[in-house]
Amino acid sequence: MKVLRWELVRLRAQQRIRAAFALCLLGPPLLALVLGAQTGLPKDTLFGRYVKESGFALPLLVLGFAGTWVLPLLTSVVAGDVFATEDGHGTWQSLLTRSRTRAEVFAGKVMAAALTSVALLSVTTLSSLVAGLALAGDRPLPGLSGTPLGPGRATALVVASWASELPPLLGFAAVAVLLSIWTRSSLAGVGGPLLLGLVMQLLALLGTLGSAANVLLTTPFAAWHGLVRADPYFGPLWQGALVSLAWAVACLVPARRLLLTRDIT
Repeated sequence: MKVLRWELVRLRAQQRIRAAFALCLLGPPLLALVLGAQTGLPKDTLFGRYVKESGFALPLLVLGFAGTWVLPLLTSVVAGDVFATEDGHGTWQSLLTRSRTRAEVFAGKVMAAALTSVALLSVTTLSSLVAGLALAGDRPLPGLSGTPLGPGRATALVVASWASELPPLLGFAAVAVLLSIWTRSSLAGVGGPLLLGLVMQLLALLGTLGSAANVLLTTPFAAWHGLVRADPYFGPLWQGALVSLAWAVACLVPARRLLLTRDIT
């Protein structure tokens, strides 16, 4: 698809996208250097006490923080501007005169935002795993149930844990796309999902929603906890994937309709 190829080329040329990839690539090694130089450990965080005992603890420590704050920010930086930038630069008319329909433009831009978000997640996963192994080696990882997990299984669980972040990540991308088209503002497209994520995190921390918190888009970011056990359970993963899909559909369907029916002239 020509629109997809063009959007990917344009995204790669943007400084903010390059900065996002640089953060994903260099952030975990820098954290490993800081932790390696310290005598104390972040014992109040999940797997923080094991970062010098097993190289598989650091990527899970990074995941616990990134899944809550960093990943929604990175995907919003991509998806929240991919449509609004055309309004900001007044380039919609020239874009739609290239023998491409609005539906093709919508599909191409959404796919470009999704693929870039997947690439950012993949780079962060690989960088954090390599940094962790460089810091503490491939010694067994103590699981949440207390059973040591060997290098092979620990590697698979780290990769699976990071992969489980993909559904809610794409859900936030869909929210950013909707706000980008609806408001025609890059600021709203990037900042809106972050504000929504913050409100959801606060609601979850307050505990006032009870079981209704399962419908929040931020809840699936913690579903990986069930994997890092001697007896893993997958219920939260499936539930989180369905919740993320529902959010994506609920945002992309009206976003597409808005783009197809809006007056661009």
